[in-house]
Formats: sequence, structure tokens, C-alpha cells
Amino acid sequence: MRDYLALSKPRIGVMVALTAGLGWALAGGRATPGFFLMLVGVTLASGACGALNQYVERAEDALMRRTQSRPLPRGRVAPLRALAFGAALAAAGPALVWLAAGRLPASLTALTIVLYVLAYTPLKKVTPQTTWIGAAAGAMPPLIGWAAAAGALSAKAWALFGIQFLWQIPHFLALFWIYREDYARAGFRVMPVVHPDGGTTAAQIAVHSFTLLPATLLPVLLGMAGFPYAISALLLGVVFLGIGLRASWTLAHSDARRLFLASLAYLPLIFGMLFLGGV
Repeated sequence: MRDYLALSKPRIGVMVALTAGLGWALAGGRATPGFFLMLVGVTLASGACGALNQYVERAEDALMRRTQSRPLPRGRVAPLRALAFGAALAAAGPALVWLAAGRLPASLTALTIVLYVLAYTPLKKVTPQTTWIGAAAGAMPPLIGWAAAAGALSAKAWALFGIQFLWQIPHFLALFWIYREDYARAGFRVMPVVHPDGGTTAAQIAVHSFTLLPATLLPVLLGMAGFPYAISALLLGVVFLGIGLRASWTLAHSDARRLFLASLAYLPLIFGMLFLGGV
């Protein structure tokens, strides 16, 4: 059971559930049985993405030090069983969201799986632009939660999507830069592998760290939060921007790692402040 749990990438599932819950709450939803069923559905869909991704990339994972201890490369789960597990989660997740909240959020949940498994995963070996596809898939949970509560998507929902989308670019590029030798060994054409001098990676980290700051202030203009959130988001954004610019300037391993770790704290803090300021 521990190996199947590892296939589902539970830490990502927790973040997916929390950000979907944020979308639900900011859209005016309350803690109803449908809310909890929706959370179970999006968590299962997240698990499907993790399991199916690991099934497709099992040979590549065996070549990377960062991933060679996963269940499939180690032979602790048979490939066909991992495929069946992922397919079952992929069917159950959108179905539960449909039962909980209807067609639109269920369709967004299914689209997330399609983008991640059928676009992002195979295209990682083709083009570095797949990072943006993965970021779009990763930014869907707030839209799912909002649509589940409100029945439609508004500019406020897309503001949440934009924050989570832009946040993922420096987050993942820092990770790709740290493990660029691993990714090259596995044949993944991520940006630090395609452009090993680091110029493109540095530019994209800087650009998206810049654009993330105004994106986090957009909820204030849309009436989702007030002045305390604006000041807190501005201060936090300036700190994160400084960390991002330093990493893009030096591309030192320590600075890239600092950016990655800072990004892990940044999104929960921003969304937590937005929840407190907007509910």
C-alpha cells in the first residue's frame, strides 16, 4: 500500500485539494458534503496524474538519481498494475467531481488529467515548452473548486489560475537546473538541458518572478481581498522576487535550491493570506 501511495504522489495531492478548496471558498462555497466529495475527486485525479506519469516514465526514472528509488524502477509494483491503478483513479476522480458539483468542474478535472498525462508527460522528451503545459495543468485546481461552488468561471477564478500558473515556472526551472544532469541522462528536453549555458533558464526565472508579483495583487483590484492582503502580498512578493533575481543572476546551485525551497513556502503563504483576507 505504501508503494501505491507513492505512485499517487500524496504531497501533490494535498496541495491540489487545498487549492481546489481555496477556489471553492472564495467563490462563496460552504463546507457541505458536496465540498468534501469534490475534494476526494480532485485528490484522486491528482493521484491518477502521478501514477500514470510514473508508468509512462518508468524507464527514464530508472536513469535519474532523483527518481530511481520510486516503486516502478525498483520493481516493487508491476507496470501493468501501476497502469490499472492510475486508470482507475483517472476514472473515479472526475466521476466523483461530477457527482459532487456537475459537468463543468468534472470536465476541468478530466482536462487536467489529459493535459498532464497525454501532453505534458510525452512532450517532455520533445520540447522545453512543455513546462507551460505542465504549469497549466497544475494551475487547474482553483478553477475546479471555483466552478464547483459557483457553477461558472469568472475573472476572479482566472486570477487564482494565473497566480498558480506563474508561480510554477520559477519553481520548476529551479528544480530542472539543480537536476539538469539527471534530466539530460534520461533524455528530457527541459530548458536547462536544451540550453545548457543557462541563459534562457535565467531569463525565464527572472521574467516569471517579475510577473508573479502583479499577479498576486490582481485579487485586490477584483475585490477579492483588501488592503492588509495587498501589503502582505507586496512584501512577500518583493522578497520572492529578490530570491528569484539572485538565482537567475548567479545560477549557483545554492541559489537555485534557495529559490526552489522559497517557492514551496510562497504559494501556501499567498493563498493562505488570500483566504484570510477574502472569506
